[in-house]
Amino acid sequence: MRILVLDTALGATSVSVVDFPAATEVAGETELMQRGHAEALMPMVDRVMGRVEGGFSSIDRIATTVGPGSFTGLRVALAAARSFALALGVPVVGVSTLAAYAAPLLAAGGRSIVAAAIDARHGAVFFESFWLDGRKALGPLVLDIDEAVSALSAGKARVTGTGAAALAAAAVARGLAVECVEAGPAPDIAWVARLGAAADPVLAPPRPLYLKPASALPQAGARIASV
Repeated sequence: MRILVLDTALGATSVSVVDFPAATEVAGETELMQRGHAEALMPMVDRVMGRVEGGFSSIDRIATTVGPGSFTGLRVALAAARSFALALGVPVVGVSTLAAYAAPLLAAGGRSIVAAAIDARHGAVFFESFWLDGRKALGPLVLDIDEAVSALSAGKARVTGTGAAALAAAAVARGLAVECVEAGPAPDIAWVARLGAAADPVLAPPRPLYLKPASALPQAGARIASV
């Protein structure tokens, strides 16, 4: 199975084509960015697919991150993934950014709970924790730092993601055995691909995962009424 994987949910635009079951990347590209995902994605897809023998006709599945993440950014890859899937007549699956952050830690094994935390600003994080066997323990939720620390109070934990450093620092200050595992500004696209390959299209639809309202709201008393 050959999968085209897209991610624009957080601090990068990533495109990858991966062959399974070997999980071999055929072609891929990642560019770190906080904004401009919409302008970057399609040219990147064009470059990556230009290096894939058989082009789009060789793709069997599309996978895309669905958030949580940037309210507008994550919709860029979602819209593209749905369009490609419709045009090619192939299934499309959605992958949580929190699960993609946690996946390499779960695969590495260990004796501690794994949690993923993404900076949600204003002292909050998007949070999800997992038992050692990969089952969800809690989340996905948006929690303030203190609430997230309380969610880790059952024992040892490893945390990763863009909000992990703040969460781990608060947990250690409270005397908890929490380890912060360094992570990039976006999950590794290779793990998005692995989760996308394993996902059931019926159970993992390409639907945006919004855990809080958009921070940009219509102005009250604007000259031109919102419609």
